[in-house]
Amino acid sequence: MTTLLEKATAFTALHTPAAPLPLANAWDVASARIVEAAGAPAVATTSAGVAWSLGAPDGDALARDRALDLVARVAAAVSVPVTADIEGGFAADAAGVGETVAGVLAAGAVGVNIEDGTRAPAEHAERLAAARAAADAAGVPLYINARVDTYLFGLGESATRLDETLTRASAYLAAGATGVFVPGVTDPAVIAELARGIDAPLNVLVGPGAPSVAELGALGVARVSLGSGVAEAAYAVARRATEELLAGGTYGSLAGALPYGELNALLKG
Repeated sequence: MTTLLEKATAFTALHTPAAPLPLANAWDVASARIVEAAGAPAVATTSAGVAWSLGAPDGDALARDRALDLVARVAAAVSVPVTADIEGGFAADAAGVGETVAGVLAAGAVGVNIEDGTRAPAEHAERLAAARAAADAAGVPLYINARVDTYLFGLGESATRLDETLTRASAYLAAGATGVFVPGVTDPAVIAELARGIDAPLNVLVGPGAPSVAELGALGVARVSLGSGVAEAAYAVARRATEELLAGGTYGSLAGALPYGELNALLKG
């Protein structure tokens, strides 16, 4: 795959419940190369991991140019399609989101996550429409993954949360989204209802205790993401190793590390 159009088309085709797209989210070039070398058909960034690695907190705090620079470096380092988590769009308004998406495409990525957070659904729909317009202007069928944060943030009443999520998903798809991402849900019954009610590929966030990829596919899920979990686990190793070194003067926490030569070789050429 050499063109954005080819990569975008291939990336979209990976979204199917028959074989859900598994994404172990990366946050820098090395982690992206590791993910690709392991056989992943695509690389996704995690906004949290990217922000942390660049010295900023997650949550629309990272400057857009720094985020896009990271996306460009990751996209240039791997041959598989790249999708970028751009938080709320790194912009104050819909027009700014369109500018961000143009920058994402220029950086070489063919997908984005855009989250609604606590924004009004109508405002988020405008942001998604601007993202789609920017992609159309570039002639690239960008995969726009509209994140619905009703479950992640516990928005609204629990009794009506499913209906609210489905209503938002419908509005976001009408605005130009390709798929819908609903983090914060691992209950199989709820996931099945979401898959039935959303007329587009469904993405869920997973971690220890969540159903397996195969089980999620059987429920109708087309994309499974580890999100910031891999970065969190990596930083946990850094803390454990430091605490062990300082408290006991031992080094057992480093067991199982990637060999220096293997990791170094991934970054050559």
